[in-house]
Amino acid sequence: MTTTALPDSRFAVARQVADAVLFEGYVLYPYRASAAKNRLRWQFGVLVPPAWGPAHGEHSFQRTEVVMEPRGAATLAVELRFLHAQRRTVEEVRPDGSFAVVPELHRPDRVLVPWDEGTEERVEMTVAVAELEEGEVSLPFARPAREETEPVLGADGREVGRLVRRTERADGVLRLRAEQLDVPYRAFKLIAVVENTSAWAPGTDPAGGAERDAALPRSLVAAHLLLGLSAGSFLSMTDPPEWAKASVATCANRHTWPVLAGEPGSSDVVLSSPIILEDHPGIAPESIGAMYDATEIDEILALRTAALTDQEKREARGTDSRAAAVIDLAESMPPEVLERLHGAVRALREITDPGSPAATPESFAELFDEDPVFRPETPWWDPAHADPAGPSPDRVLIDGTPVGPGSRVVLRPGLRRTDAQDLFLQGAAARVEAVLHDVDGGVHLAVTVEGDPGADIRREQGRFLYFQPDEVAPLEEA
Repeated sequence: MTTTALPDSRFAVARQVADAVLFEGYVLYPYRASAAKNRLRWQFGVLVPPAWGPAHGEHSFQRTEVVMEPRGAATLAVELRFLHAQRRTVEEVRPDGSFAVVPELHRPDRVLVPWDEGTEERVEMTVAVAELEEGEVSLPFARPAREETEPVLGADGREVGRLVRRTERADGVLRLRAEQLDVPYRAFKLIAVVENTSAWAPGTDPAGGAERDAALPRSLVAAHLLLGLSAGSFLSMTDPPEWAKASVATCANRHTWPVLAGEPGSSDVVLSSPIILEDHPGIAPESIGAMYDATEIDEILALRTAALTDQEKREARGTDSRAAAVIDLAESMPPEVLERLHGAVRALREITDPGSPAATPESFAELFDEDPVFRPETPWWDPAHADPAGPSPDRVLIDGTPVGPGSRVVLRPGLRRTDAQDLFLQGAAARVEAVLHDVDGGVHLAVTVEGDPGADIRREQGRFLYFQPDEVAPLEEA
């Protein structure tokens, strides 16, 4: 076993996606530490100290199982990547030359505030597949505690404060083994386990406290694996060959999911990610930089970031160097680059059967020849209405049956205007919560799906699913 990974070229394409995994949700728009959504951080792939995790619903390990077909004297390269959180505090110089912790320190171009930064860590090793056949191979690793200071200088070059970064010790272990499969070919189930082995436990922190904030600096954040074979291939977990389907079905992945990565069509590299991906994920070629925000909608984020006030931009720049880079990116983006983010057609393919007539614009138009919103013959606000000054009616006639709050209906989403996710509710029973009318005379039914465990919460928050009257059918009450 060695601690040298495969050449960067083998992992280069996969690492682009792995970087997005590593920094997913690192800092969210509007990129300021004061934003509520940036106060509960590190949501994906967090492996916490074992003494803290079970009681708080978080995990101290992740387990990857994937089928591989090595050839000859193949070697396996493994690269474990994670963020190590370091706590940054802000101190100001006092008149006597000492330092005092302050909630913020104002500079001309930024406002420095306390923040948890993430430093990228890697654990690399290469091991012969033959060695993995003989038994488990383990690689313990540790990241020591440390403290660093960075001076903050004024316009005259004198020190006006400093940033203090404290990093706690984090320990872990990477375990690998290979089990030969009872199949007609030379194939193995590769098992890779990443575990946080930090000895820290609640109550042992000199600073006190046993909340998540105390556990995070000892955690492996956004942990994921890159696996590469020098000769041979991995099998897709979602589309394996027929002979391997039973073996793939026995693979038990815990808190991570392996997908084929690297160049499209290749199968010698796997990315095991805490975020569910498809095989051969890729970064959109139009993307010009990381924005860290929920796998990113670059155009919206760029426009909103550019629209921040000068004060908000100062706060963002003082939050984190990566947040500052996002601000600079949004401010310097040329119009032609922003236009490129507006959308792209990746590929076009014919969707009709060879024996059926070719699709034409006229045939597509037939699907959309009706008004996309259901409207009664007489809108509720029309002067011809029986009582135009009264409230809008709370019931609508569907197939001769009055339907209103409390009515049970079966959902029949329509093709011409339905959200793709609504199609999954085809045939589901639902309860009408409200009948709503818009100013254009359109009628909408707010519903909750029967059997939805979150229905009560939806009612409390007023967050319903919406369908047109011709997308439901009344159900007779038992």
